[in-house]
Amino acid sequence: MSARKRSVKPTPKNAPLTRFAEVVRETKETQLRLRLNLDGEGKYQGTLGIPFFEHMLDLFARHALIDLEIEGKGDIHVDAHHTVEDVGIVLGQALRVALTDKSGIERYGEAYVPMEESLARCVLDLCNRPYLRYEVPVPKSKVGTFDVELAEEFFRALAMNGGITMHVQLFYGSNLHHILEAVFKAVGRALGKAVGINPRIRGVLSTKGLL
Repeated sequence: MSARKRSVKPTPKNAPLTRFAEVVRETKETQLRLRLNLDGEGKYQGTLGIPFFEHMLDLFARHALIDLEIEGKGDIHVDAHHTVEDVGIVLGQALRVALTDKSGIERYGEAYVPMEESLARCVLDLCNRPYLRYEVPVPKSKVGTFDVELAEEFFRALAMNGGITMHVQLFYGSNLHHILEAVFKAVGRALGKAVGINPRIRGVLSTKGLL
């Protein structure tokens, strides 16, 4: 069993209009610090030693219009699995913190994204009922040094730790780079819509009164 350390910083008091969170995760496998700004400009900073995954995170942040900064390292000398999964964990945890009680947010988001011959869709709900349906049939292969099956592990960790019901589907595609790029962009765009503020929403968008 890995020893684990986690710390979370809430929104700074001097920036009430910025939905910000910082999460630290330290285990025997990874040491990560993630900063998230939901009201950002789509900027990504971070070096994890997994170039293709960093490229996907950059696309994800850009199309979600969130600012994402990641520092740290993982046991990539073994493989990238622990690092990719743990980034999903801390991103999901940071999302929960930054959204606080979820007042005023759209809650739901959906997006179709084409990438040349590939077409992907994501539909999600920030409902605190974590679930992932991932219908992206791809062979067990690599893009660069990245195992494509790890994309599902990232999204599962994000959904479980972020309290997200998430459905991701690939309609068609043949180029693995294009497929994953369409998927990450679709999830990013759907998340960007879901966290958006609607001034017409009072409290949370639920008849229960909470999410």
